[in-house]
Amino acid sequence: MCPRCKQPMILLELDAIEIDHCLDCLGTWLDAGEIESICDRAGGDVDAVGRAIAQARRGDKVKIRCPRCHRRLRALHFDEPAALELDACPREHGFWFDRGEMRSLIEAHEDGGTGAVASFFADLYRSELSEQTEGERNA
Repeated sequence: MCPRCKQPMILLELDAIEIDHCLDCLGTWLDAGEIESICDRAGGDVDAVGRAIAQARRGDKVKIRCPRCHRRLRALHFDEPAALELDACPREHGFWFDRGEMRSLIEAHEDGGTGAVASFFADLYRSELSEQTEGERNA
């Protein structure tokens, strides 16, 4: 169940990694370890991802709840490589990406050292990104 809009989520799979995605609000849930698995399979720097998560500034609790333990998620603020806020389970069950946050992550890493991770998500979300870009052009 989507923690944002309470609609059923679908599973998207790429390279044997299952990602929970909501077709209604377009949010995405990554279980603990999936970011690292994605990074590893894409040839990225797993340690750099771990450091970025550890160094993120912890913010306030948010209204949405973890789909695993139902505790309120806590905001994580990342300054590098781009300003980004994700919501994380306080029991480390995973991360919630609101609509557009995944796109921001992809765009922030297009030419960086962790471009392989961005490439993984770009492949996974190619049709969604194309539809968003097309909609922006037609607006």
